[in-house]
Amino acid sequence: MPDIQTLLRGKAHVYGRPHINTDEIIPARHLNVHDEAELARHAMEDIDDGFVGRVKPGDILVAGEDFGCGSSREHAVWALRGAGVKVVIAQSFSRIFFRNALNNGFLAIECVGAAELAASGDDLEVDLEQGLLRNHTRGCDSRFVPLTDFAKELLAAGGLLPFVLAKRSQEVAS
Repeated sequence: MPDIQTLLRGKAHVYGRPHINTDEIIPARHLNVHDEAELARHAMEDIDDGFVGRVKPGDILVAGEDFGCGSSREHAVWALRGAGVKVVIAQSFSRIFFRNALNNGFLAIECVGAAELAASGDDLEVDLEQGLLRNHTRGCDSRFVPLTDFAKELLAAGGLLPFVLAKRSQEVAS
């Protein structure tokens, strides 16, 4: 399995309010679409209609607590990834969003106070090895909840399905 990138750097897009739900990440009216590029055109549009025009590949979305609450929909992960978001850092995640993120090979990191550490446009760096979120614009940093070894394996494989297929291939080969 390939390694995951351990040092990520990008521009912050901060949405500090708590309980941003999956319907706000990708509105239900777009759930008949499964293509990430098409979903990306509508990411966060009900919260910030300018998000898609500002976000660039590798950028970092920073949020408050309980990010991704509400309906269980992988479309929320697909829309953010399709828009170019590399990682979502939040005070906390709803369990289902966090699980959908890992199952789809998308990085989600819990970091207490992340939304207070950064402002939109700040230059952020995520150091997975050190468990550190650095704000190069403000010259401050914060520790975050480290990823488990299993989470790292899922991310390195590209998600749960590729992980299971790779394990199955190894078993068949032996």
